[in-house]
Amino acid sequence: MTTGSPAHKSEQTISETDSDFHFRDGLTTDALAISQLISQFAPDFCVNPDGSGADLFLQSVSESAEFSYLSDARHHFILAWHGETLAGFIAMRDVSHLFHLFINPSFQRKKLASTLWQRARQYASARGHTGSFTVNSSLNAIPVYERFGFQTKGEVVEMHGIAFLPMQIPVVHP
Repeated sequence: MTTGSPAHKSEQTISETDSDFHFRDGLTTDALAISQLISQFAPDFCVNPDGSGADLFLQSVSESAEFSYLSDARHHFILAWHGETLAGFIAMRDVSHLFHLFINPSFQRKKLASTLWQRARQYASARGHTGSFTVNSSLNAIPVYERFGFQTKGEVVEMHGIAFLPMQIPVVHP
């Protein structure tokens, strides 16, 4: 629900939920909050319900790994905060690969993922990206990426104890 009429929103507002969120670029100090949000979803990507065999994947989303990504110029994070709570975030690698997209369960189904995706596309476009985008989608997230226009690019891959589907979206313009 919005807190004001549309006339009171800035032109940068993308959806009605934007008035509920503060968007900003990711900082290295966000590594713990990012890692904690991702960890809520680990059972969704693990092939084995107990997480066995997924050690490499779990290390790749640890606080120290996220700190490294946030420090690396190849990665760009856009975070959505609701007060002191990380509501969700998106991360791109090399401006063309959607590396992370996670929405706190309390904020799902509020178009936040779409808003973050639109902001990431705008970021890529502002840096001259005119090509396609790729993502390795968790199996649960396939419908979300299909709504964004991504299409299957191969078969389901099982690696390092997780399963994902490579997907690609053709050239898009924000």
